[in-house]
Amino acid sequence: MFVDRAKISIKSGKGGNGSVSFRREPFVPQGGPDGGDGGKGGDVVIVADENLRTLMDFRYQKKYEARSGEDGKKKKQFGKAAEDLVIKVPVGTLVIDAETKEVMKDLKSHGERVVAARGGRGGRGNVHFKNSVRQAPNFAEAGGFSVEKQIELVLKLIADVGLVGYPNVGKSTLLSVSTSASPKIGNYHFTTTTPNLGVVNIYDSSFVLADIPGLIEGASDGLGLGLDFLKHIERTKVLIHVVDVAGSEGRDPLEDFHRINAEMHAYSKKLGQKPQIVAANKTDLVEPERYEAFAQAIREEGYAVYPICAPVGEGVDILMAAAYNALKQAAVEDILEEPEFYDPKSPEEEEDYREIYIRNDGNRYTLTGKQLEKIFNSTNFNDSGSLRYLHKYIEEKGAIERLKEMGLEEGDVIRVIDYDFEYWDE
Repeated sequence: MFVDRAKISIKSGKGGNGSVSFRREPFVPQGGPDGGDGGKGGDVVIVADENLRTLMDFRYQKKYEARSGEDGKKKKQFGKAAEDLVIKVPVGTLVIDAETKEVMKDLKSHGERVVAARGGRGGRGNVHFKNSVRQAPNFAEAGGFSVEKQIELVLKLIADVGLVGYPNVGKSTLLSVSTSASPKIGNYHFTTTTPNLGVVNIYDSSFVLADIPGLIEGASDGLGLGLDFLKHIERTKVLIHVVDVAGSEGRDPLEDFHRINAEMHAYSKKLGQKPQIVAANKTDLVEPERYEAFAQAIREEGYAVYPICAPVGEGVDILMAAAYNALKQAAVEDILEEPEFYDPKSPEEEEDYREIYIRNDGNRYTLTGKQLEKIFNSTNFNDSGSLRYLHKYIEEKGAIERLKEMGLEEGDVIRVIDYDFEYWDE
């Protein structure tokens, strides 16, 4: 089964906690702190793999979680950093933040990667908190936060040339005779329900040809298979527009051509402007005069047209040569505008990481903040030195002055994260 869209939950690893430890050696009375730092939590990394063709695996596994870093140890030993969690996806996959809809990365080549969620930093051991006043710190830093989010994976096939046109006009047949691909072929609409790829070998070179499931009028609004597969045409550099020139299903071939182009323009202006050549298929079923009238109308609109009879391969070599030449003339750069990628940051790198937010709940004042939460998690509430460290941080951030401006008085309750303190002005 071809699956080209998936939504998964990812969670990076938490950083390991710093260690609270003191030297305990013979003949070294009252040894100082020697607690080591915690290890970094594992990142969640998305990697493009050329051996994958679909997002099928993500239908069965929806949650991915990296391991946390190891806690620090005594004798200044660092905790072990956790290995990154690597998630493999097909080449051509867009990685999108499900909440913000921002594109993290467009993975266009094998081995290309993006860190979708950064692991937390390891917490510092108590050796880092020793100073001239605090000789025996009985606290250490908690490990950095993990990051949990949902991401969307959207696969857009990467092909050089795309086959477009109404259903049952001969696109799959053309793909089969021009490449080694074996698409399903039948004399009814929507035989092709998934994109098919094949390689055209020509002039000691080659290019990738994609058969996109048949479009119909209204495809850009979701009719037929339109919205599911229009996105797969976006990456192609050249389009071969296959038309049933014989009108074997009772439609006018020129109208078919205009309607499909209108749908591509409606979906994306850039898509509608792609280089395009026309393959007039089923020439064995049409009178020469009718073909010439169609070809003349197409040429007058600025398009090259090539007569073919796909089932027997007639005219296919000439058509593929024209596609190859058009491909060489196409811009080297992707004609699509590159999305503006963003690099996911760890919580410590966020702009508001050091901010302390104050909320008046009526009967108490509540303080919150990312760095505040980390220091709170590091606090040993049975140790006066550790509590003073927390109080000093809050004061130095100007939170006490702001609280007084909001009406703080002695005896009022200040909640820090989920711990209540009674305020007294010393």
